[in-house]
Amino acid sequence: MARIELEGIQKRWGPVWGVRDVNLDINDEELVVFLGPSGCGKTTTMRMIAGLEEPSEGTIRMDGELVNDVDARDRDVAMVFQGYALYPNMTIYENIRFPLRMRDVPKAEQDNLVREAARLVELEDYLDRKPGALSGGQRQRAALARAIVRKPKVFLMDEPLSNLDAKLRQAMRVQIKHLQRQLKITTVYVTHDQIEAMTLADRIVVMESGLIQQIGTPDEIYSDPANTFVASFIGSPPMNIVSGVIEDRTFRSDGIEIPDVKIDHSGPTSLGIRPEDCMVARGDAGPGHFRGSVYGVEPTGDLTYLTMRTGDLNFEVKTDRSYRADLGSEERIVFDTERVYFFDSESGRRIT
Repeated sequence: MARIELEGIQKRWGPVWGVRDVNLDINDEELVVFLGPSGCGKTTTMRMIAGLEEPSEGTIRMDGELVNDVDARDRDVAMVFQGYALYPNMTIYENIRFPLRMRDVPKAEQDNLVREAARLVELEDYLDRKPGALSGGQRQRAALARAIVRKPKVFLMDEPLSNLDAKLRQAMRVQIKHLQRQLKITTVYVTHDQIEAMTLADRIVVMESGLIQQIGTPDEIYSDPANTFVASFIGSPPMNIVSGVIEDRTFRSDGIEIPDVKIDHSGPTSLGIRPEDCMVARGDAGPGHFRGSVYGVEPTGDLTYLTMRTGDLNFEVKTDRSYRADLGSEERIVFDTERVYFFDSESGRRIT
């Protein structure tokens, strides 16, 4: 369908920077997710791909063709928005058909195309209804069908599931990924939800303050974070980041001590460990790597979230479903030392 190349892309409004030095190749048929907090530049980057924003610097190519000066309507991209953008006075059939009318598709073909798009998103029985008579999930599927019916080179999706509840978001994630694989259309998806990014993406582009922090597969982003921002943004609960110091191959911080550190580094250092790589010490398991008091215990059915506290530090642990403890009681926590990360305290970059 389409390969997208971004080279040296920057966007600013006077002294205000939106995007800085974005370099990225998106492969044909790939689903790439731009992930980051509000204001990080992810939507601005997508809007430049769409042609709705003009880069201050840099080039955008689709299938090798420079498109910086090509109007949005001529880039053959279809957008799906957070707010559905359906026409309330039109039926779902007419909403889906609207792009075909604008592109002067022969009337004889329009009905088949509309019904095929509706079938793909399971809306065949709702075509005669207006958007106000549909649920949020059905309206989002109608917006997807309107994008699908055009058979574009590229799908651009700007936080399309933000207005849905958790159960509908999960169902729509499955449907979007299935459709993208079925239609084989290059897709750029923007979200601040790391669960959406991890479950949907072939590759994730993590952004913060207009800069790309890391590009990689979901497994790479999760297991090999480039810096403390990526490490703490991915995961639920996020990775524990603890400031300390390495001296004589031992990391020390308030309540934490890890001997035999395997990196060649000394001085101020931040330690990272994910809650699922921590265990409550049992019996004669030794002194543990972390000591603190129980600050919170949250059973969720399949597991229990344990919050430990020492000084001003809250430390998260995922433990088994049966774990219970009194608030304020002392516990020892053992780390999987093969899953401990270290970061430079000043730059936040990973030390390997």
